Amino acid sequence: MTDQNDDRAGQVDAGIDVKVRLLQGGEIAMGPGKADLLDAIARTGSISAAARAMGMSYRRAWLLVDVMNRSFGAPLVRSAAGGSQGGGASVTGMGLEVLTHYRAMQAAASAAAGPYAAALTKLLRPDN
Repeated sequence: MTDQNDDRAGQVDAGIDVKVRLLQGGEIAMGPGKADLLDAIARTGSISAAARAMGMSYRRAWLLVDVMNRSFGAPLVRSAAGGSQGGGASVTGMGLEVLTHYRAMQAAASAAAGPYAAALTKLLRPDN
């Protein structure tokens, strides 16, 4: 009887995780976490619900939205205060455009890095 781990002896368990960040004025205008936050806001209709879904505080999510809104020519997220009308948030047309371009850039960077990652993976020490 063989242990399942014995079948993997000498193999390398590796992958690539390319993180693309767009900088503006010394701040990260867009990166993987901010893109995920925009997706979550679009999905939930709320900064607070998006923050909960991502396991972050409302304050952290609000600060990330603030940086994004200040970094681009128009806001990426519009929010309305809560109260009797319920409040909420939505990703603007500019936000959707930025998100589309960012995701395309992220995919292109990962694809371009693929051959280099394969070469580097061959140089890694095998798992034991």
